[in-house]
Amino acid sequence: MSDRFIPFHKPIAGIEIPIKFTYPFYYEAHPLAIQAAEQLQVYLQNQSDWKHNFGLNPADSGLVIGKMFGVLVVQNEHSEFGFLAAFSGKLADSNEHDYFVPPVFDILKKDGFFKKGELIVNGINQEIEVIEADQEYISLKEEWMKTERIASEELALKKEELNAARRLRKAKKKDLAQTLTAIEYEKLLAEQVEESLKNKYFFNLLVKEWDEKLEELKSKLNVYEEKLPQLKQERKDLSNKLQQQIFDQYQFLNISQKWKSLREIFAEELQLPIPAGAGECAAPKLLHYAFLNNLKPVTMAEFWWGQSPKSEIRKHGEFYPACRSKCLPILGHMLSDIDVEDNPLLKNPAEGKKLEIIFEDDVLMIVHKPAEFLSVPGKNVTDSVQNRILEQHPEAILVHRLDQSTSGIMLIAKNKITHQQLQAQFIKRTVEKRYVAVLDGKIKEKEGIIDLPIRVDLDNRPQQMVCYQYGKPSQTKFRVLSESDGLTRIQFIPITGRTHQLRMHAAHPSGLGASILGDDLYGKKADRLHLHAEFLAFTHPDSKERMEFEVQAEF
Repeated sequence: MSDRFIPFHKPIAGIEIPIKFTYPFYYEAHPLAIQAAEQLQVYLQNQSDWKHNFGLNPADSGLVIGKMFGVLVVQNEHSEFGFLAAFSGKLADSNEHDYFVPPVFDILKKDGFFKKGELIVNGINQEIEVIEADQEYISLKEEWMKTERIASEELALKKEELNAARRLRKAKKKDLAQTLTAIEYEKLLAEQVEESLKNKYFFNLLVKEWDEKLEELKSKLNVYEEKLPQLKQERKDLSNKLQQQIFDQYQFLNISQKWKSLREIFAEELQLPIPAGAGECAAPKLLHYAFLNNLKPVTMAEFWWGQSPKSEIRKHGEFYPACRSKCLPILGHMLSDIDVEDNPLLKNPAEGKKLEIIFEDDVLMIVHKPAEFLSVPGKNVTDSVQNRILEQHPEAILVHRLDQSTSGIMLIAKNKITHQQLQAQFIKRTVEKRYVAVLDGKIKEKEGIIDLPIRVDLDNRPQQMVCYQYGKPSQTKFRVLSESDGLTRIQFIPITGRTHQLRMHAAHPSGLGASILGDDLYGKKADRLHLHAEFLAFTHPDSKERMEFEVQAEF
């Protein structure tokens, strides 16, 4: 039996075994996976094998780093059910711990090529640091910069003197042209030519003098500066070589005992750059170990343990899907010969649902979009508000959008001119929008403004993240309407209109810290996302009449 196979502590006889394996990028944790996760969480709370500051205990020291953990329920050769456990990245500054499956490739192995190569790179870094910290080198650089500045200033001043003398000669020649005799004028011209040549001669001597001073300093500097580029190029070449070796060493196995490396999966097959940290997530580790040890995968789940990162939304103990940028290509290979649940994102969420027309005239329409209904065609599903409207009105254009999971009022222009006029109102922020939502929890403030910059999470699309460096400004007004049973009914008035803005502003710890009920991206699943665009007001582009529409939420 595998030494990382963990038997269930509680009986599982009453739990139905899933027929298909978990689709890892969108799932509800199976009861077996939940039981495995709960057993792992008990271990995390009570173990004394290692120390890691998850940010859960104020007495813990060190950098706070929450972690994603994964469980894979498996069946061994004796038909016994148990599970494997893994963590993403490093845990307590190590890749290996007895309770968890080992990494696919351990770059921290002491006698491995990476550690040996790292020692050489560190040695080169030390050489570079010694040169850059050498006092003579620093003094020479300072003297070179000072000399170059003085030379530039003196030559610029001398050049201006030459130009002034030239202007003076020109003026003198013009003034005396009518008063001097021909012989006197020729003599004046000869004197001016001689003066010009004399000035240029001494200017060139000055240039040569400064060039020689700078060249002397440069030759002394080159002793150091010719060595630095060589060392830096050597470091770069070695680092690239190590990185390529790592990509080749990360070899992933599937159930058919077929191997593929990171280079094959990303670079050769998909022509994609290999993301940093690819292969170090929990899901590939778990499946790889199972396939190596003849363990049959049954179901899996991943959960977050610890304090949430500042940019993303991760809640302690909650389940999350596998990341897409790193794991989707890898798991595509690893699960290729396994019967996996259908990707629910390929199903048409709007099937059997109808669009309700609230208002319509010659130039625009107001519709009520149900929850789980695309505004525009998706990558895999084309049924949407846009396509359904185009069937009746081929020139119609959506003026704004709602997230797939959000219900509520949408404005549609029937022609390009009307669309431009309505868009201008959105840009000038004269359009009034109001949303109602139910938060999964209570909040301290009863009203206010949330101001958090948002951008897409490049590693985990379509999720968004808070980013003060690259995020777009995003502001939302809010007002609490009521509270009951641990839930908060709230009104949102978006000032800006970023993707997932209200969901992020509600869930993020720097926002309200309470996700919208049913938010499967930033909170917990429920019967639906409890977010509804209930009110819209704008000026009719033709009649100039102020129009207001309100549709009550169904929750």
